[in-house]
Amino acid sequence: MKRELLKTVIYDQRNVIKNFQIVDREYAFNMNANYVLIGLRRAGKSTLLYKIVQDLIATGTDWNQIIYINFEDERLAEFSLEDFNDILSVQAEMSDKRGWFFLDEVQNIDGWEKFARRMADSKEHIFITGSNAKMLSQEIESRLGGRYRTQYVTPYNFREFLTAKNIDFSEKAILGTKDRGKIKRAFKTYFYFGGFPESIQYEDKREYVSSIYQKVLLGDIAARNGIRNTNGLRLLIKKIAESVKDEVSYSKLHNILKTVGVSISKDAVIDYVGYAQQSYLIFAIRNYYSKFVDKETTPKYYFSDNGLLNLFLDKAEARLLENLVAINLRNRYKDKVYYLKSQNLDIDFFVEKTGEVIQAAYSVSDISYNRETKALVQAANSVKKAKKFFIITYDEEKELNIGGIKITVIPVWKWLLKN
Repeated sequence: MKRELLKTVIYDQRNVIKNFQIVDREYAFNMNANYVLIGLRRAGKSTLLYKIVQDLIATGTDWNQIIYINFEDERLAEFSLEDFNDILSVQAEMSDKRGWFFLDEVQNIDGWEKFARRMADSKEHIFITGSNAKMLSQEIESRLGGRYRTQYVTPYNFREFLTAKNIDFSEKAILGTKDRGKIKRAFKTYFYFGGFPESIQYEDKREYVSSIYQKVLLGDIAARNGIRNTNGLRLLIKKIAESVKDEVSYSKLHNILKTVGVSISKDAVIDYVGYAQQSYLIFAIRNYYSKFVDKETTPKYYFSDNGLLNLFLDKAEARLLENLVAINLRNRYKDKVYYLKSQNLDIDFFVEKTGEVIQAAYSVSDISYNRETKALVQAANSVKKAKKFFIITYDEEKELNIGGIKITVIPVWKWLLKN
């Protein structure tokens, strides 16, 4: 690799970072640690790195100490493992002070983890991002031997979305008629089109989200895993979208595809679902009561952003609402979120750590109130760790007390602002 080219890439990236307008996000980093940032494409990993760089410069770090390289830059198409040493040489030429290294989408270079381990062992400051199966957190831990902290980065949560749109969501704003109207109007957009940071600037948000989906589907899933039957893959993802809210097994998905004439083996279905999870397109929530095998093979699947799910649905607000609740809970509690399903119990979400028991209902009439509250009362009487009970709606709110059990009915937009 020509060092002058490497310097040009670094200088060009410097100008991008200098002029980039940053929206504050709810992530904190220990600057004495090294990090790998993982997550869905376009979720904002690079922008987080830009923010770290800007903060370093603001506190006295010199620009020549900053080595930021985006490995999706076409000028680095021939970059290989042997070229990593040139990065160190270039940094030493640029500054006699210790460097800060930012390697964006580094998984594009085979063997990158060897360099990353060496850098950590040399006590260098290094931040890494990645967007696909090669950057799964459990694989990173084994590849990097505990030398890095893993930070999962998601599209905007609702607070971040409002911040990006310069909308006040303080308690005063929530109580004020006009300000609350602005919040709810913004929430409608967030509900249907999700929280991809760049989507805010696009008029046709659906088209933008669709372009991300195509890159994930054809790039991160199909191309990287050698899938030729892309039509079967597309239909599988569509059927998973149509099954949000419901338990779904590999066998069920296999049979659904057979009924629409898709020739794909059950083993392929298992592989494809795994690839979709590895690319951060979907995630699974499992039944608290199931045996281990059933937990793994018959979960509920949700999409990592509502905009992605909405590509497949028409007038399916109940699924979008439950998906949004699932995203928020999963981002807060990772794999410690469950649903409860047994012969006498059907609960959408249960957080063992906090004792939260949650039903998601887009709208509630007297009949649906009875159904939802009955399930919550059953959970209160049968689940030892159950402590807090919620019905999350699109826009309805009240407090209920049934048999001494307090049930909070809260609009999803307000719940998101509190959590």
